[in-house]
Amino acid sequence: MSIRENINQIKATLPDHVSLVAVSKTKPLDDIMEAYTAGHRDFGENKIQEMVEKQEQLPRDIRWHMIGHVQRNKVKYMAPFVHLIHGVDNMKLLREIDKQAKKHDRIIQCLLQIKIAAEESKFGMSAEQAALILRSDETAQLDHIAIVGLMGMATFTENMEQVKQEFTKLKTIFDELKALQTPNCNLQTISMGMSGDYQLAVACGSTMVRVGSSIFGERNKNN
Repeated sequence: MSIRENINQIKATLPDHVSLVAVSKTKPLDDIMEAYTAGHRDFGENKIQEMVEKQEQLPRDIRWHMIGHVQRNKVKYMAPFVHLIHGVDNMKLLREIDKQAKKHDRIIQCLLQIKIAAEESKFGMSAEQAALILRSDETAQLDHIAIVGLMGMATFTENMEQVKQEFTKLKTIFDELKALQTPNCNLQTISMGMSGDYQLAVACGSTMVRVGSSIFGERNKNN
């Protein structure tokens, strides 16, 4: 099937309240444009430099999602245009995003990345660390960021029961943090679920799924 057909098929299976981020990392501009002409606007990249290069060459109404691990010294490159940063895992990074957003008179939306996987290689903070950030007076004074939800990555495993438990854990943490009565707690988005497990993620409460290979085909394993 074509990229257009893949996107339409996936969107047809998603409830209205769940948005789709097409993971376009390593994919050529032509593939992204095929998805774009099918009406899709949300694309996810995991390397800032690659995202910047694509943004310069593609239509300006694309909403770019930074879904990879973010190095503070590279925030400035995406600050002029990034729509949503999924992987915010510490306070220092939030400060830097706020600082760079201010230079462009923007408010950049962010998700706090929660570590739900058993794998040591996965990034993310604990629920307790996230609560401290959301309760923090300093966070409330960062006028150029908006924490709009949480992101989590499940363990890379065939064991769907384990994945389900991890997704459920993120939904529980989301509900607990959303209930905090602070100015920073306008949480709306739960970004979890990828090509192999997005339907399970939606069943567990995801409102945003990140799908790459089911749209664009298998990615180049060298990237």
